[in-house]
Amino acid sequence: MIQLSYEPYTLKFKQPSGTSRGVLKEKKIWIISASNAEKEGVIGTGECNPLVGLSIDDVPNYEEKLNEVCANFSKYEENLYEYLIDFPSIYFGIEMALLDLKRGGNKVYFNAPLIKFKQPIKINGLIWMGSHEFMHDQIQQKLEEGYSCIKLKIGAIDFEQELQLLESIREKYNEEELELRVDANGAFSPDEAMDKLEELNRFGLHSIEQPIMAGQYKEMARLCKETPFPIALDEELIGVKTIEEKRALLEEIMPQYIILKPSLIGGFKGTMEWISVAGELSIPWWITSALESNIGLNAIAQFTSTLYNPLPQGLGTGQLYTNNIDSPLEIKGEWLTYKV
Repeated sequence: MIQLSYEPYTLKFKQPSGTSRGVLKEKKIWIISASNAEKEGVIGTGECNPLVGLSIDDVPNYEEKLNEVCANFSKYEENLYEYLIDFPSIYFGIEMALLDLKRGGNKVYFNAPLIKFKQPIKINGLIWMGSHEFMHDQIQQKLEEGYSCIKLKIGAIDFEQELQLLESIREKYNEEELELRVDANGAFSPDEAMDKLEELNRFGLHSIEQPIMAGQYKEMARLCKETPFPIALDEELIGVKTIEEKRALLEEIMPQYIILKPSLIGGFKGTMEWISVAGELSIPWWITSALESNIGLNAIAQFTSTLYNPLPQGLGTGQLYTNNIDSPLEIKGEWLTYKV
């Protein structure tokens, strides 16, 4: 019989990290352990990683629900995904731990090319929100490290300053030399969004994530239809639970891309549902981590590797913390590699 347990762990940021939900200095996760009396000494490890202000399971009774499921796992095991549909990060942590337990407890979650063939994953460099100088310094560092795709979070400082920042990048690097993605985190109002997209278009951007707040389907559908460059849905996918709802959302909005964060959308199972529906509608996608520790990042990287997606993935956040858990992952330039 499988038994689950958990312990909380607080990750400390190396420097305060600006997001659309404010500045983060630390982040709480729960580390899941799965064991089976028939596999003595084998422990599967997973991570529950709700995001404050963003996850649908950022709720006061989170740990109460986690404790209930771990204490009574045999009761919920058969219908775990459905039971935890409102707690996607708990499902993901348990899903992760069970995969590890099944494969021997060595944090090898998948038969992944990343491990099996040492096939690296191309990733984008992430630029955090902050002052013009802070963002400019980050960009310089990422370019020196060899990234050919960088993603900037915009919407935190003055829009004119952000335009100047993009202009300074394009003065040095054209579209062939450097792919630019921006993430607005819903910062634009529906009334101003198209004008801002037109202004951004002159910089030859690859895409913009979530230009307006999630939940405004008609406005987002209009933007996706009329946009001068591709729009990617991100927060829009959070809280969309059934595969029928996922299909209906994508059919209505028809975005150019979707971005998949397993912690926020029901783990690998929920992610594969989105990939299936997106495939039916010929909508490309990429996968992004969501401030997990190295436990979650390792599992997501292995999963991503099995999907052979050639686009740069958003998996470079493992270096954010002073007290992260040891990891077999290593970033070499713009490539995420497995070093064990």
